[in-house]
Amino acid sequence: MKSALGLCFLLMYVFANAQGIYLSGRVTDAATGEGIAFAHIVMVGASMTTQTDEYGKFKLELTQASSHKLSISSVGYKTDTVSLSDNQRTIHISLYALSAQLNEVVVSGTMRAIGKMESPIPVEVYTAALFKKNPTPSLFESMHMITGVQPQLNCNVCNTGDIHINGLEGPYTMILIDGMPIVSALSSVYGLHGIPSSMVKRIEVVKGPASTLYGSEAVAGLINVITRDAVSAPLFKIDFSATSVGEFNTDVTTKWKTKKATSLLGMNYFNYWIPMDANKDHFTDVTLQNRFSVFNKWDFTRTSHKVASLAWRYVYENRWGGEMNWSPQWRGTDSIYGETITTHRVELFGTYELPVAKENLRVDYSYNFHWQDSYYGTTKYAANQHTAFAQFVYDKPFKRLNLLAGIPLRLIYYDDNTPATSTTDSVQVKNKPSYSFLPGVFVQADYTPIQSLTILAGLRYDYHTAHGSIVTPRVSFKYTPVKHHTLRLTGGSGYRIVNLFTEDHAALSGAREVVIVNQLKPEQSWNGNLNYNAYFNHKHGFIETDISGFYTYFTNQIVGDFLSDPTKIIYDNLSGHAVSRGISFNTSLSFTNGLSLTAGCTYMDVYRMVKDSTGTQRKTPQLHAPAFTANYTVSYHFRKIGFSIDWTGKINGPMYLPVVPNDFRPAQSPWYCIMNFQLTQQLPKNLELYAGVKNMLHFVPEHPILRPFDPFDKKVAIDNPNGYTFDPSYNYAAIQGIKGFIGMRYTLN
Repeated sequence: MKSALGLCFLLMYVFANAQGIYLSGRVTDAATGEGIAFAHIVMVGASMTTQTDEYGKFKLELTQASSHKLSISSVGYKTDTVSLSDNQRTIHISLYALSAQLNEVVVSGTMRAIGKMESPIPVEVYTAALFKKNPTPSLFESMHMITGVQPQLNCNVCNTGDIHINGLEGPYTMILIDGMPIVSALSSVYGLHGIPSSMVKRIEVVKGPASTLYGSEAVAGLINVITRDAVSAPLFKIDFSATSVGEFNTDVTTKWKTKKATSLLGMNYFNYWIPMDANKDHFTDVTLQNRFSVFNKWDFTRTSHKVASLAWRYVYENRWGGEMNWSPQWRGTDSIYGETITTHRVELFGTYELPVAKENLRVDYSYNFHWQDSYYGTTKYAANQHTAFAQFVYDKPFKRLNLLAGIPLRLIYYDDNTPATSTTDSVQVKNKPSYSFLPGVFVQADYTPIQSLTILAGLRYDYHTAHGSIVTPRVSFKYTPVKHHTLRLTGGSGYRIVNLFTEDHAALSGAREVVIVNQLKPEQSWNGNLNYNAYFNHKHGFIETDISGFYTYFTNQIVGDFLSDPTKIIYDNLSGHAVSRGISFNTSLSFTNGLSLTAGCTYMDVYRMVKDSTGTQRKTPQLHAPAFTANYTVSYHFRKIGFSIDWTGKINGPMYLPVVPNDFRPAQSPWYCIMNFQLTQQLPKNLELYAGVKNMLHFVPEHPILRPFDPFDKKVAIDNPNGYTFDPSYNYAAIQGIKGFIGMRYTLN
């Protein structure tokens, strides 16, 4: 009997050794919890090695001679070494990013994939992990976390807004999705709403004119939303959150494969439908919204191994704000004031690399349709816009020279019910939709004569059917005297074609009459930017520092005069000039003990020089451009228990506001800070719970609406010595105090 048992154990031992003993596990990003594809796993002191699959999973064969230590490495992450117990067969390893900004591949600065440190154009990179530290229902609100970028609400009733870069207003900022300029003009105030946050891989920000590559609107800079590729995305992910004031947000993504393609599908639903009036002005504090969007992206597999991708997005939104007793039956009437906006938007875009061996030739294309039906009090604004874009790009690398050339074409059809699209015949006014055809050509070359120096030069020519020829040059120098210390000097020109009624919500508020003095000309700008970037690695983590000085000079700037007549907004090209100048500072610190800090601040002076009635030029400050802003993020991650603490905030200095004559409200906003706090617990089976508080200091602006009790100006002559009229444009922060939030994320790989 003993012999039989011994024989069995012997056979089992031989069988086990014949089959092999394996260690299986998964490597994930410590910040996001998502798998790291193609990370290297090495058995220390042995020849055994493997790499993770696209989900971060791996399997490694063990032997009796195996070491008890593993070395795990991946590009952009701190290499880690872990010890194994004698009988350990599974393991979960989390890697920490060296610096999310240092090792990222960026495309926005030069329109081709290049390492951030190698790019001659300074590009700021923000990963999805940063925005999870202060979750919001839209990317528009998340922009508060980026230094020098300010989401600005333009109306205290309907809460539409735009993105300011370095103090310049929203129309000067171009919004891209995967490099496609599909968010512009009519859709500019909605461009960053409705993109599922789980679809976002990173956001790239370029500050300063980028018109040489991207054309009109990229005057202040651009924000490029890079979405996830289907291969590295999880199989299924859901993120649900709710706030104490009744806001609900849900993000869902999933993916699937076919023989020739991989598809990623994302959906977002946001609902806030509980009217609140904390400041007791009988108006809703925050606009009510019901928004749904779906985003679908396809990556195709080709025998030539060339890129072919196609994506589409649909956004529906219904929002309203106004008096608390407003209901749909009062839409467009002068009984109870309300502002309602219904939007349908469809986008289609993609990239196709031509199957030409040894040459990088591609076609980028996009189409979008935007339809809007809205009422601002009794003012109706109905508009629709079709934008078609195609671009042929040739990218040719040489030994020390990279050449990029392209032929872009853009066609815009725009129609609305305003004088902007009607004939000037006062006897028989007819509708006259606007057609804009904008062909162009650009060329860019970056040359590296020595390893430490790169020189970039670019030139673009556009022809606009209404404004004729437009030329925009750009030049940049990158100098790296010592590893991880880089200087960049960039100068260039930008231009912007103006479509007033689609860009400036104030022109549609219904509270003031719009007056256009002359035929508006394209705006022109010249910009200089000096940037210093440094990275320091030490045994306890890393420090990264970024300092930039900027100067932009404008001619033909479109100016909205809110002050001369409280009942009007008077638009004209500036007869003088305008300037935006300042300095910004960013720093990131990360330590191996789980502590990380990021902080940044911007000091700027934005103004215009205008001749007064005596012919003397006087300095007039830009509205909604605070001289000082700062933001910070402090995080601590308790690795053993999977618990994180995040403290984020945005500090705003005084900014000039649109006041009226004899206004009792201050002409400048006060100093204020919006502070947020969040706790996150990672649970087994890829489940994550988070909760926190927003606007902890309970800051709420005072008197955001002038004469809210008379929105139709029916009683202006009664007990009104200062001649005030209804005006909702006095805005510098959201009218929403402290609120709590709670959420849940689940990932299936």
